[in-house]
Amino acid sequence: MKKLLCALLLGFPLAACVSSPSTTPQETKIVSNTLGLSTAETPKIDDAWWKAFGDPTLDSLVGRALQGSPTLAAAMARLRAAQSALSAATAATYPQATFDGNVVRERLSKDYIIPPPYGGTTRWVGTLQANLSYSLDLFGKEQDQIDRAGATAKAVELDAQAARLLLAASVAEAYIALSRAWALCDTADEAVRQREGVLRLSTGRVRAGLDTPASQKQAEALLAIAREDRIRARTVRDIAVHQIAALIGRGADAYDIARPKLSEAAFNLPDALPVDLLARRPDIAAAEARIDAAVSGREVARKAFYPDVNLIALAGTAAIGLGPLFSSEAGQYGGGAAVHLPIFDAGKLRAQFAGATADLDGAVADYNGSVVNAVKQAADGITNLRAVQDEAAQQRAARKAAEQSFDLATRRYRSGLNPLQTALDAQAVLIQTERDDAALAADTASARVTLLMALGGGFDAAKANSKDDDHEQR
Repeated sequence: MKKLLCALLLGFPLAACVSSPSTTPQETKIVSNTLGLSTAETPKIDDAWWKAFGDPTLDSLVGRALQGSPTLAAAMARLRAAQSALSAATAATYPQATFDGNVVRERLSKDYIIPPPYGGTTRWVGTLQANLSYSLDLFGKEQDQIDRAGATAKAVELDAQAARLLLAASVAEAYIALSRAWALCDTADEAVRQREGVLRLSTGRVRAGLDTPASQKQAEALLAIAREDRIRARTVRDIAVHQIAALIGRGADAYDIARPKLSEAAFNLPDALPVDLLARRPDIAAAEARIDAAVSGREVARKAFYPDVNLIALAGTAAIGLGPLFSSEAGQYGGGAAVHLPIFDAGKLRAQFAGATADLDGAVADYNGSVVNAVKQAADGITNLRAVQDEAAQQRAARKAAEQSFDLATRRYRSGLNPLQTALDAQAVLIQTERDDAALAADTASARVTLLMALGGGFDAAKANSKDDDHEQR
């Protein structure tokens, strides 16, 4: 029986070791010089970059969003929680003092350590005690806890900065969409006027016997279609207003947004992927901070195998009966050291160490994913901006030719030299080029904002690090 029990006791730790996952990190960080980035740095981007559009309404909307957005409020709440966790971890390195007191009505055993006349009777038993403990932190466990909490708080703060940038960009994008909707409304209004002009011309020619009623009916149908397009354009405009109101955390009381007056923002944007791309994005910095937190967390798990040594002291009073509880003879005090050393835990600490190692690998993998995504977003942004700018150049030529074609076709139809269909075809091309022109103007502004956000917006890593240094000095 004893041999069987010994075999079982020896088998538990062996089984735990066999089933425990690896405690060696498997992932490595992507190095920036392997990503094909250019040697040029990103031009300086102003913190309030949206002001480059020169629209006071946009400035006001972004300011209101940064103050009243529920999304940003949630991010700031997470930041306060992380900072509280850091304060709690730091407090654990200082001496801890507590006070305990209790008074119990208790029957004392007659056959225990308390002799008669108290033994065998029911008495009040009271204790008052002050306790003091201080962790020596000989192996740096507490400091690793602080480092983990600090890195986590830094990551959450960077998340909040990323949320601010994203919110400002979302407001700007929604405002650009509203500008596009207004421009398309203008285009729809112009299309209605053009269709009405063609209908008047067709009606006059039918009355004069120069054209068939079928031409007039076709013009009437196209006018009705143009009016439908105008209704849809106005609906899109109103929905864009609703979107902006939601972004700033308001409702129908904020639907009185004036028509945008955006100027062509001249952002100083790069033509190739900048070498400092990874250092400019708050999400990359946050992912890197989470790696630091995971490294510290792994150290906490590794040092759990080491002993804890605490200094302890106590002072107070204890007595049977309430009267003697406050007498000098009831005093008691003491001091010494307490040591905690894990001996056998069936592989629990090793499993926790392996779990912390897996958390580190996960943090590194998340960082690498963020890096790859950042490079893709920046490359896409540069490509899209180039394409939109090239399209805009072609669009200007197309619209000019369409205007000339429609003017010529209308005059020839009025003179009876061309059929109505030729004028209608030219008009359809002109309307489409006008729509494309309005859309491309907004697409250009949107592409600039998208690229600017892919480059990290107005985030400044140097300022973020200086804030961290100030917090540490405090």
